[in-house]
Amino acid sequence: MRIAVYGRQFNDQSVLPYVQQIFDSLIQHNAEIYVYQQLHNYLQGNIKGVEYKVLENKDPIKGVIDLFFTLGGDGTLLDMVTVIRDSGIPVIGINFGRLGFLASINKNDIAAAIHAVVNKEFTLDSRELLSISSEIGIFGNDNFALNDITIHKRDDAAMITTHVFLNDEFLNSYWSDGIIISTATGSTAYSLSCGGPIIFPQSNCTVVTPISPHNLNVRPIVLQDSCTLFFEVDSRSASYLVTCDSRTAVVEKKIRFKVEKAAFQLNLVRLNNESYLSTLRNKLLWGLDARNY
Repeated sequence: MRIAVYGRQFNDQSVLPYVQQIFDSLIQHNAEIYVYQQLHNYLQGNIKGVEYKVLENKDPIKGVIDLFFTLGGDGTLLDMVTVIRDSGIPVIGINFGRLGFLASINKNDIAAAIHAVVNKEFTLDSRELLSISSEIGIFGNDNFALNDITIHKRDDAAMITTHVFLNDEFLNSYWSDGIIISTATGSTAYSLSCGGPIIFPQSNCTVVTPISPHNLNVRPIVLQDSCTLFFEVDSRSASYLVTCDSRTAVVEKKIRFKVEKAAFQLNLVRLNNESYLSTLRNKLLWGLDARNY
């Protein structure tokens, strides 16, 4: 099995034994290992007895790689999306971060997870993405998001007014710090912290969530993901921010953005002993009652 490993430089050196364990386990299962250049640079001198091939961002992966491992948190997996793109290659994340909704494998379960992966004891959980386009193409070819697309005021700016159109019909004008357009996957991320609902991954929904709206009667709205949304921003400041997952662009003029469902999906690996409901319970601490402690 040809497995590629992707990650960033780790600030916490305590994760190195777990990284070594990952590579040792892959070798024990006779996996053909590929490592992305940025992780390769960090691994030099930090792990021992491992042979692998180095991948660069420009190298082809479709038909070459069978599965991706990401080492880090959800942010690392989101970065990985721009590498996988529309290749359909499955990805599984080992969580060295905090919450880990997407990178759901705990570092203490590495051996069991790798055994399950190489023995194909998993299912694929296909997740929808959003794409954003405009006349200036601010994100180039990386104009898609697994979690969310946001429009946000600058840190030192007054609130902005975001005019939203649903399939060219006026929906609402939001006076707020910004607005979040979230996938079902991203409903447990930024949108949730701003009062948005949790949406099951296969619900075929998009959520529009205002950020600190001026009018208290303005609430998140759930839409079919087959719809097309358009956004226009009025700002008293010279610029505002648009994000696409972890990528951020500064916009300095009034333009019209189009947001719709992307033309491809991302395949997350779901091990047979886990489910979306168990992830919700574990990550959100459902069922833990302070009276029990």
